[in-house]
Amino acid sequence: MSNTKSYFFCGIGGSGMLPLATILAEQGAEVAGSDRALDQGRLGAKFEYLQARGMDLFAQDGSGLTCGGQILVASAAVEDSVPDVAKAKALGCARMTRAQLLAELFNASPRSVAVGGTSGKSTVTGMIGWIASELSCDPTIMNGAVMRNFADADAPFASSRVGKGGLFISEVDESDGSIALFQPEIAVLNNITLDHKSLAELRQLFGDFAARAKCTVWNADDPESVALMAGKSKAVSFGFAEKAEYRAVDLVEAPLSVEFRLLVKGAEYAVKLAVPGRHNAANALAALAASGALGLDLEKAVAAIGRYKGLARRFEIIGTTRGITVIDDFGHNPDKISATLDTLKAFPGRVIAFFQPHGFGPLRVMGKELAEVFAAKLVSSDLLYLCDPVYFGGTVDKTIGADNIVALVNSAGTVRAEHIVDRVDCAKQITAVARPGDRIVIMGARDDTLSAFAAEMLDNIRG
Repeated sequence: MSNTKSYFFCGIGGSGMLPLATILAEQGAEVAGSDRALDQGRLGAKFEYLQARGMDLFAQDGSGLTCGGQILVASAAVEDSVPDVAKAKALGCARMTRAQLLAELFNASPRSVAVGGTSGKSTVTGMIGWIASELSCDPTIMNGAVMRNFADADAPFASSRVGKGGLFISEVDESDGSIALFQPEIAVLNNITLDHKSLAELRQLFGDFAARAKCTVWNADDPESVALMAGKSKAVSFGFAEKAEYRAVDLVEAPLSVEFRLLVKGAEYAVKLAVPGRHNAANALAALAASGALGLDLEKAVAAIGRYKGLARRFEIIGTTRGITVIDDFGHNPDKISATLDTLKAFPGRVIAFFQPHGFGPLRVMGKELAEVFAAKLVSSDLLYLCDPVYFGGTVDKTIGADNIVALVNSAGTVRAEHIVDRVDCAKQITAVARPGDRIVIMGARDDTLSAFAAEMLDNIRG
C-alpha cells in the first residue's frame, strides 16, 4: 500500500503514535510531528529513531504546520488551545485521531486480525505477528509495545512492522471506545475486566466488536467472555477449560518459561514458551487459535511461538546483581498486576513491588480493585511502594492519589505498603532494604522513563 499524503502527529513519541507514524512513513507518506517530551528534553533516543526514518520533528508551537493539505493527527483530548491544533485549525487542516487513522488503514487491508480485551493485547498481537512473519505471511503489525523479535540495534523501537502480504494485525483499544471503528476479519477477545470503563460499557463495546468480525477467537476461561459469546456462531474458543477448542493441559511453569500440551481437533502439540507465567500460556493459546483461524499450519505456528521473545516492559528481566533481580513490567490495572504477581509468587523469594499509577483518573475508577490485588497477592514478608501518579501537565482531579491506595492495602493487613511521593526517594528506599534473593518489580504505564528507572535501580544496587 502506498501513501502520498502528508501527516503531522501532535505527540508523535506516544506508544500508539510512534508505530503508526512509522508505518505511514514506510508506506511513503510525508510524516512530521511534535511532542511535549521533545520540548522537555526527554526520551532523546526515541526522537533520533524517528528522525533517522525521515520524519521531521518540531517544537510543539505550531511551526511544523505550514499548509492546509497536512492532516493533523492528535488525540481527541488535546485542547484547541494547543499551538499545533490552533495552527491546523487556522490553516484548514483535516484532523484525525490516532485510532481513526489506524482504523482507516486497517479496514482497507485485504485480511485483518484485531486483538482486543482488557489485558494481554500487546503480547497476543506480538505473538500472532511473529507467527505470521515466520510463516511467510509478510504482515503489517501495529503494536503498543516494542516487539523484541523485531528489535535490533537499527530498530530499537520496533513496535510496528510494515509488510506487503495484505495481512494487518493490530491491537485495538477499548479504553477510549475506538475499538468500535474496526471491522476485523478475525477478532481476538482476550478477556473483559475492569480498567478504564465500567463493565456495562465494556460488554457493549466487546459485544459489538465480536459481532462485526467474520470469526471471533475468545477466552473460555473468562466469565464475562463466556457470557458474551454464549450461543454465538463464527467463533473459536481457547483456554484451560475442558470445553475450549484450543485447550492447554499439563501446564509446567519455570521462572523464565512455561510449557503445556495443546489439544485441538483431536491433535496434540507440545508448546514451549520462552516467556513465563500462566497468563502467557493463555496469550499463546489466543495467538495459536487466531493463527488457526487464519488458516496457518498449526505445527509450524507452535514451532514459531517457541521462538517468541516477548515485549519490552512485559516482565522484562533488566538484570541480576548481588543476588537481587530487577524486573520491568507494564502492569497497571488489576488484571495485569495480578498476572505479574502470580508469576513472581509461583516461586520462592521476597517480592519488592514498586508501582507508579498511570494517572489520577484510573485511580478513581479502579483504585479499590488495585488495592485488593496487592493485598491478596503479596504477603507479610513482601514490600510494596507507591509513588505519586505519572503526571505531565494539564487539568486533572487529584482527589484520589497513591496515598489512598496505600491506606486501603495497609487496612487489609497482609503486606506493608508505603507511599513515597517522589519515585527517586522510592528507589533510594528500595535500594537500602533489598537483599540477596529479592526480586524487585517496577510496574506502571504511560511513562517511557520507567525502563530507565529500572535500569538505574539495578546500577544503584550494583554499587
